[in-house]
Amino acid sequence: MNVGQIVLQLPLDTIQQMKATYSRAEKPAPPGAIFSAKTPGCSITAYKSGKVLFQGKAPESEAGKWGTAPAGPKPGIKDYKHPAPKGPAGLKPSVNDHRYAPNPTLFTSSHIGSDEAGTGDFFGPITVASVYVDQSQFALLKELGVKDSKLLKDDAIQRIAKDLMHVELPYSLLVMRNERYNQLQQRGWSQGKMKTMLHHHAIQKLLAKIAPTKPDGILIDQFQLPSTYIKHLATEGEKLQQNVSFMTKAESHSLAVAAASIISRASFVKEMDKLSKQAGFTIPKGASAAVDQAAGRLIRTHGRQALPVFTKMHFANSAKAEKFV
Repeated sequence: MNVGQIVLQLPLDTIQQMKATYSRAEKPAPPGAIFSAKTPGCSITAYKSGKVLFQGKAPESEAGKWGTAPAGPKPGIKDYKHPAPKGPAGLKPSVNDHRYAPNPTLFTSSHIGSDEAGTGDFFGPITVASVYVDQSQFALLKELGVKDSKLLKDDAIQRIAKDLMHVELPYSLLVMRNERYNQLQQRGWSQGKMKTMLHHHAIQKLLAKIAPTKPDGILIDQFQLPSTYIKHLATEGEKLQQNVSFMTKAESHSLAVAAASIISRASFVKEMDKLSKQAGFTIPKGASAAVDQAAGRLIRTHGRQALPVFTKMHFANSAKAEKFV
């Protein structure tokens, strides 16, 4: 991809001087930024915190006009919680299967992270995102607020997801809507198999997108035994990609998985908004009693034939909704 990135920490008065200097090259800035500009050699984005990102084929020449990057190790994710030392790799074993536990160096290397959203929700699709993060982008992602999407509200998730699009973070996103979900479930597919194939194809698409760049590894937020994941692939004539590891709560340790969790969640929220407009009322998330009531209202308003379009039919909520019809 041959794209370099440099992050400088500069005084705000210097940033204002930069803004004036690049006034003729300015472009729309993302939320939280003072300005963005595009030069022949790179794009420049200055944030209110004082961090300035230079990104492109030749960021050094432009960044060199304003300062020098700090010496020492490249920016990492030191504020992320690293797992307690367990098992031969120094990490919590991947459900007692050390072969697929990530090496600790993966978290500070250029890697792909993959995560999903919507699997526990009665309404709405399953969304899976795979994201490639170069190690030079760690500081930027932290600046944008990337972390486990479960710790963020939906409005923050949508904002950060837009910022990630702005910096052109390579990613692949797949959406399995309810009609397809219910068809596969009736054919005997478990949700685990559906998620397996979604992750697999999202990673395949991303690897093709970033080629010839090869990631140092691929980390999947673990939702089942690695052996089960591999068996599901085999039933569809597919094989596990190279250097794949699995880890529970991976979004707390990997910025790539955290970015994937944000993009997949933002997509899920967007799809839920579409369903709400289609239904004529706000569709709740999750699988609570409020969801049962909403399903009953959906049946009263649009008939039972609407359920396969809006819901995962095999959830217990389908039967519970009947008392609200």
